Amino acid sequence: MLVLLAGIFVVHIATVIMLFVSTIANVWVVSDFGQASVGLWKNCTSGSCEDGLSYGGEDALKAVQAFMILSIIFSVISLVVFVFQLFTMEKGNRFFLSGATMLVCWLCILVGVSIYTHHYADGRATHYLKSHHGYCFILTWICFCFSLIIGVLYLVLRKK
Repeated sequence: MLVLLAGIFVVHIATVIMLFVSTIANVWVVSDFGQASVGLWKNCTSGSCEDGLSYGGEDALKAVQAFMILSIIFSVISLVVFVFQLFTMEKGNRFFLSGATMLVCWLCILVGVSIYTHHYADGRATHYLKSHHGYCFILTWICFCFSLIIGVLYLVLRKK
């Protein structure tokens, strides 16, 4: 049981770190020529980054930014609640609060990445004809899977 708790804790910390990296870095879409990358916050071209995003759909981008920040907040809250429940909860109870908070994080990731995919997945984010997804986009989908698994495990897991 202790190994399972430790494993879940490590995966949860990895999920929080990956969420931070995917939200902060500006590599959501990369041109195939390697000259430009676009993130949630800046456009980067040939090594220089501009603050203004110029690819339209600013309302959708602001929604993605908001949901990604919310997912980080809920993931950190879930981690803190898990540690708190681990040391204060009596035996035989389930980690309902940490699981529910992690599932809210999962929902925020789902909404944010779905909006981004709908509006920007076809390569309109870069000014080049050919582009592909960057590592931040892929990390976010990995965090989506991990947060769902962790949330369900927290709901099922009992403290023995």
